[in-house]
Amino acid sequence: MFAGRKFAAFLFDMDGTVLNSIAAAERVWTQWANRHGLDVASFLPTIHGRRARETIAALKLPGVDPIAEADALLKAEADDLDGIVPIPGAVAFLKSLPLERWAIVTSAPRELALLRIAAAGIPVPAMMVSAEDVTRGKPAPDCFLLAANRLGVEARDCLVFEDAPAGIAAGEASGASVMVISATHVHPVVTQHASIASYDALGTVVDDTGWIVIEPKQIAAAAC
Repeated sequence: MFAGRKFAAFLFDMDGTVLNSIAAAERVWTQWANRHGLDVASFLPTIHGRRARETIAALKLPGVDPIAEADALLKAEADDLDGIVPIPGAVAFLKSLPLERWAIVTSAPRELALLRIAAAGIPVPAMMVSAEDVTRGKPAPDCFLLAANRLGVEARDCLVFEDAPAGIAAGEASGASVMVISATHVHPVVTQHASIASYDALGTVVDDTGWIVIEPKQIAAAAC
């Protein structure tokens, strides 16, 4: 898995990648979908990894303002934080990284992202790119390009951690390498990228210049 590769920084999606908020998100979106007469079973898989306003706009519902609806959904999601938990091993893995070498890059608005981070008990990043920071959301690469720029590195030298098709496509388009997190996948995802179900077996080694190497946890511990 990326044998011999060094990365300037790690860029993490949030929902489904470092924390699991699917139950809370789907409770809120189910209520919204029912109000608008949508088929919930087919609609819910489309909400993950994209900004709410773009998910709603893609539906082209008559008389529906995507921005106003997204704002209302944000308030509902901020009020429903029950059952939000970290992805196994994510807390320890994030804490092992130099603060200036990783970021969270999420399609969620910043307010909601910080609430979910706190609910899951994962480390607060020193730098985060959220929905408000870009004009085009995933699958456009803008968010990952911006995160790399803010960290002072090139996107092509980064490793993106993602779970959703839109985010995986955004990572690919940015030129970064991609690791797929499958912890919350109900069905197997066919991907050309390396894939892990948890962070439990992953360790890291940081070289003298601050670049990061992924190693099995036992080897990484021996190298420290």
